[in-house]
Amino acid sequence: MSTTNSATAAWLTQEAFDRLKAELDHLSGPGRAEIVQKIEAARQEGDLKENGGYHAAKEEQGKIEARIRQLTALLRDAHVGESPADDGIVEPGMLVVAKIAGDEETFLLGSREIAGDSDLDVFSEKSPLGAAIVGHKEGDKLSYTAPNGKDITVEIISAKPYAG
Repeated sequence: MSTTNSATAAWLTQEAFDRLKAELDHLSGPGRAEIVQKIEAARQEGDLKENGGYHAAKEEQGKIEARIRQLTALLRDAHVGESPADDGIVEPGMLVVAKIAGDEETFLLGSREIAGDSDLDVFSEKSPLGAAIVGHKEGDKLSYTAPNGKDITVEIISAKPYAG
């Protein structure tokens, strides 16, 4: 993974980048227009202090604006690249199966945004677990110190590119 000046840069597949860019384009264009119409329609209903529709629309507007800021920052700082090589070496964009403290777990290493709407567990490569396993390969055994101070043992069972 290449580095940038940003400590928060995320690795994204081209597909994930395109999906997020389309979401950003919608929210900052038609999405904003829709919420402005909802607010205006609710405002026409009268007293704003007791207008539930108005307050709900303003809350929705706040959520949309927050998501626009989140997507803008993510896409601005993202590293967009091909899926990682299928060489068994753990890196962002890999679906990892590992035995962690004795329990087998399957998770995606990278950004939650890569996984989209799946219910797959995701660990950032900057998390304690992610930082410990990046660069290791199938069969490696290691340990890392968790935020609570405990040493956690990890065995990498497999690492395959995430197909989404």
